[in-house]
Amino acid sequence: MTRRALVRYLGGMPAGTHNALPDPRNETVLIYVDGELVPRAEAKVSVFDSGFLVGDGVWEGIRLHRGVLLHLDEHLDRLFQGARAIGLDIGLSRAELTAALRATIAANRMTDGVHMRLMITRGIKHTPAPDPRLTVGGPPAAVIGAARWARPRW
Repeated sequence: MTRRALVRYLGGMPAGTHNALPDPRNETVLIYVDGELVPRAEAKVSVFDSGFLVGDGVWEGIRLHRGVLLHLDEHLDRLFQGARAIGLDIGLSRAELTAALRATIAANRMTDGVHMRLMITRGIKHTPAPDPRLTVGGPPAAVIGAARWARPRW
């Protein structure tokens, strides 16, 4: 397949490292939101969430391969370092975040080829402004697991 044909096949976008094959399991995935596992269609974030309003939060993408969360300690180190850098109290320990990841994996019967997205924002804002003092709710945690197998390059 030529590059031009591949770009057409991918809907006009050039191929990249995040191209993935469609997976129907992602339509019924359970999402961890603030301590609860909810169906994808019910996983909601307020428009006043600081992550949505001003990008105020931290996140990590973690690969699940053959039942192992790859480089988990390094990902959690970076998550907590990023939170410290912006003065964000995550509100959960490393063990609690790991438990949230594992609960999401178990609830969705995931074992391999999965991209986990761990996200923490500062919380709900009183008004749409970047000042952290205008936050009225604690930091919500969300964990999304999506089956993502790489699309063949050619």
